[in-house]
Amino acid sequence: MTKAPVETLSRAELESEVQRLRHAGSAADNAVDTADARRQALFEAIDDGFCIIEFFDGPHGPLSDYRHVEANSGYERHTGIAGIVGKTLRDIAPNEADGWLELYGRVLRTGEPVRFEREFITAGRFIEVSARRVGPQGNRQVSVLFRDISARKASESALRQSEALARDNVQRVQLALSAGAILGTWIWDVPSGLVSVDEGFANAFGVEPGADLAALRVERLLGAIHADDRAGVDGAIAACLAQPGPYRHQYRVRGRHGRHAWVEAVGRVEADARGAAVRFPGVLLDLETRRAVEAERDRVTEELRRLTETLEQRVADRTAELMHAEAQLRQAQKMEAVGQLTGGLAHDFNNLLAGISGALEMIGSRLAQGRFAEVEKYLAMAQSAARRAAALTHRLLAFSRRQTLDPRPTNVNDLVDGMADLVRRTVGPAIAVEAVGAAGLWTALVDASQLENALLNLCLNARDAMPDGGRITIETANRWFDERAAASHEIPPGQYLSLSVTDTGVGMSADVIAKAFDPFFTTKPLGQGTGLGLSMIYGFARQSGGHARIYSEVGSGTTVRIYLPRHYGSDETAHDTITAFAGAASASAAPGQGIVLVVDDEPLVRMLVVTALEDMGHTVLEAEDGAQGLKILQSEAAIDLVVTDVGLPGGMNGRQMADAARGHRPDTPVLFITGYAENAIIGNGHLEPGMQILTKPFAVGDLEQRVRAMLMGR
Repeated sequence: MTKAPVETLSRAELESEVQRLRHAGSAADNAVDTADARRQALFEAIDDGFCIIEFFDGPHGPLSDYRHVEANSGYERHTGIAGIVGKTLRDIAPNEADGWLELYGRVLRTGEPVRFEREFITAGRFIEVSARRVGPQGNRQVSVLFRDISARKASESALRQSEALARDNVQRVQLALSAGAILGTWIWDVPSGLVSVDEGFANAFGVEPGADLAALRVERLLGAIHADDRAGVDGAIAACLAQPGPYRHQYRVRGRHGRHAWVEAVGRVEADARGAAVRFPGVLLDLETRRAVEAERDRVTEELRRLTETLEQRVADRTAELMHAEAQLRQAQKMEAVGQLTGGLAHDFNNLLAGISGALEMIGSRLAQGRFAEVEKYLAMAQSAARRAAALTHRLLAFSRRQTLDPRPTNVNDLVDGMADLVRRTVGPAIAVEAVGAAGLWTALVDASQLENALLNLCLNARDAMPDGGRITIETANRWFDERAAASHEIPPGQYLSLSVTDTGVGMSADVIAKAFDPFFTTKPLGQGTGLGLSMIYGFARQSGGHARIYSEVGSGTTVRIYLPRHYGSDETAHDTITAFAGAASASAAPGQGIVLVVDDEPLVRMLVVTALEDMGHTVLEAEDGAQGLKILQSEAAIDLVVTDVGLPGGMNGRQMADAARGHRPDTPVLFITGYAENAIIGNGHLEPGMQILTKPFAVGDLEQRVRAMLMGR
């Protein structure tokens, strides 16, 4: 049937048709609204949380996030998160996003529903979840139904902990039983007065074998308690039954062996709803072992107390023993060192004395024979031996740090430059010598001649360590030592300068380095070294306020470094003074005369000095000790120069005598003659103006030159 065209309908018919259509649309809308209302009511009727999520492509890649498009009110109840619709996963849980995307993404891809339990960290809850895909994969939607199971999880955790605790308690009881700490157990049914015990309890209370251990009368058990303890036990039980709770009591009980033993009963009285005691379980503990341990502990404590009271005295006695042993060890070491020192010294001095005595005998023989022409040869031999003996004594004094030094402000760079040519000629052409002076090197207060001697000795040692040639490097440097560095170098903290001699020779082992500064220790073949060179350098450095160190490895060469304290002041090289003496001596072809006071307690030395001075044309006054010399100095006698020994008898040494006379004769020069100088003699390393030192033994020519220079310098 064909419908008539609309334009052929009348107006009334058109209005009627429109009304019909309107009624039909309204009915459809009502049906949709009704369906939505039913659907929403269904959502809200679900007690569990429910939501529909929709995946989308995000900044992290395809399907890398999802949005909550629908959710019921249960969502907030089970998660605590309000207003979830419209929010994305990465909005609410960015740190957990990857885990949730993996779970729900698998549901979207495979269409297989899942069910699992998982902690929702952001919400702080455990949830049980079931999820399934909504429609085809292209919809990108997954429905999620979940509930909060945090309370159940907490209960399960508490149950597991309780079970673990129960297992631990059971294990402890089993261990205690196996160790004998628990003698037995009991359960007392209070209303009936019957007690159920185990075999261990029955044995402790003397229950006869074969008795019914499940139904013992309480009076029977209480009868086994020691009479002296029974009243206390009855009172403790009565109090606990009257007010149910924990029970603990110690007493003695008679066992099957017939003797009493200490036990401790520990239990708890249980009550019914009215508060009446109905059940009294407990365990019986062994106290005999514990009491034995406590008794032993008390005994040990008392013994320890007595030992402590005498500990101080015993420590003092032991300390005294150790100190005595250490003193004996030091004495033994000292005697060993003295033996080594005296052995080497005796060997060298025997050689020198043999040369001197032999030369004197030959002189006497030649004089008796009238062969005067040969006397001069033997005189030269004796003088050479005497000079070598003087050098040996000087080195020994240097090692003992008691040589007489003449420290002056010295530029060490200038000293090294002045010695460089001598060192090169001495070590030979096969060895290259390089001097490296530090710019801005500080001034040192040192005896320049002794430092030159030390430098030459080090270079000779370096030459001997390089038989096939090599290189010697002489370096200077400024050094600053703090407390720690100074302690490791055994010197006071402060500023120092160093003089180093480095070779490319065979090097030293650690054992050799440890002994290198000992007197008479040498690695050279017999007859090629006395072993006094390094010991003299060490003693000189220490006496000068510094130190000497050796740095070496076998096959890698050796460095010997001398540290000298910095002098705060201008430098005054000792060469200038020596040159002045030499210049004065050469400039005065006919030296002037003077009156000289000679003070020395040794008659032979005094006679030698007086004779030499008189031969020079001087007028000489003599004194044999400090008191006699001071008496002459305080008189009105004219005296141009004082020549005095340092070590004088009678309680006044030469320095003290000179200082005492300074008030009366402040400008009179003094020449000290000494072979051994105390620190006080030169005033901590400083001589006053007009004072000089000449070291014994000395040549007569040196004495004449020094006296002439001092008289002309007045």
